[in-house]
Amino acid sequence: MSVTTTTHLNFRGAAREALDFYRSVFGGRTVAVTYKDAGAVQNESEADWVMWGEVAGDNGFHVMAYDVPSQLPWNQGENPFFVSVRGDDAEEISALWDKLAEGSAVVRALEPAPWATLYGMLTDRFGVTWVLDVTAPYNG
Repeated sequence: MSVTTTTHLNFRGAAREALDFYRSVFGGRTVAVTYKDAGAVQNESEADWVMWGEVAGDNGFHVMAYDVPSQLPWNQGENPFFVSVRGDDAEEISALWDKLAEGSAVVRALEPAPWATLYGMLTDRFGVTWVLDVTAPYNG
């Protein structure tokens, strides 16, 4: 079993541009899944925005990013990132969730999602927003 943490950056319409920039700086590969790709379009003008993206390099660099949809609050510089905790064992991620959730505000309960075996989001008592998920291969 293993767990990794990754900085997950939040943008509004600029995630793809940011991912491309970070790839140009650090190298690696970019993967970007749009809201359209995931069948999760709520606003047609945002269909090509990034719902989930990452740059990962052989040198160990890894950053994730997405475009916050317009129906959710977002201001540049406020809540600019999440900490993503990803693992391949549902039991391990659930145990971490249970501990981290003490005194936290749950934004989205840890449960199955179309893109992950388990996915949840919470803001801990220190104001840090965490995303925990169990990896699932992307078939796109």
